[in-house]
Amino acid sequence: MRQKFYRLVSSLGRETATREFKWMKQALIPSHSLTLPAMLQRRLSGEPLQYILGTTPFGPLDLLTRPPTLIPRPETEDWTLRLADMLSPTPHRPLTVLDLCTGTGCIPLLLCHLWPPGSTRAYGLDISKDAIRLAMDNAARCNIPSSQPSSLTPYSQNVFIPVLGDLRDPDIFKYLLPPFDIITANPPYIPKREYDELPISVKDYEDPAALLGDPPGSEEQDGLTYYRLISQLLRQKGMLRDGSIVALEVGRAQADAVEGILQQSAGLRNTQVWKDPWNVKRVVLART
Repeated sequence: MRQKFYRLVSSLGRETATREFKWMKQALIPSHSLTLPAMLQRRLSGEPLQYILGTTPFGPLDLLTRPPTLIPRPETEDWTLRLADMLSPTPHRPLTVLDLCTGTGCIPLLLCHLWPPGSTRAYGLDISKDAIRLAMDNAARCNIPSSQPSSLTPYSQNVFIPVLGDLRDPDIFKYLLPPFDIITANPPYIPKREYDELPISVKDYEDPAALLGDPPGSEEQDGLTYYRLISQLLRQKGMLRDGSIVALEVGRAQADAVEGILQQSAGLRNTQVWKDPWNVKRVVLART
């Protein structure tokens, strides 16, 4: 096992390897079949630590992670916390949230956790059955109900409802009940040329459909296809309430282009860009 640890140090650096080794030891459960040498071997093979441990922190939450669903990133956590801080819903003035490409459900679940009980009704849309199952499991783990409320009257708990569906399907909104106060998304945005250069810990384990910004057959190959689809959605009558907010995570060097798409295609002129803690333009925010 010592040799495996030294190989991990060689691969990741001593500080990171020591920290990950500590987390692996903490994750060991006496009744579990997983062993420390097996965890080290999986990590040396390139498997993401979050899949090995089965969980990842996201704000104050500890979310389940399973392949191939996209692992929540620190930059997503950062802007979700910022969004939560700038709004103050109440049970008497609740907000309805739609999270597109929800994955683990991390964004709406964190909002539901941070905002007062009864102030938030959130939906999470994803085309992946694996993602929707995981989002449901995470809702249960966070003690957030994931069933449709029986009425639109005020209720005592925040609710997160994962919905399996394609954002390109207009019939999906029979189940999502617009208009929305907030629409968030961390859509696939990596261009194919950049995807090909990703490390194996990403490319060989996480769902390509959650990463590649242009589905097969797309006319454009700039990583922005989903932003164009989202903009078409946003401009539909009755989708957004007056005073609503749209927050879209973007890839490196994409913020200006996405801001232009929102302004020109969706008609959302009131926009701004947020940087992440690493000084990267990471989120395009729009207000109606």
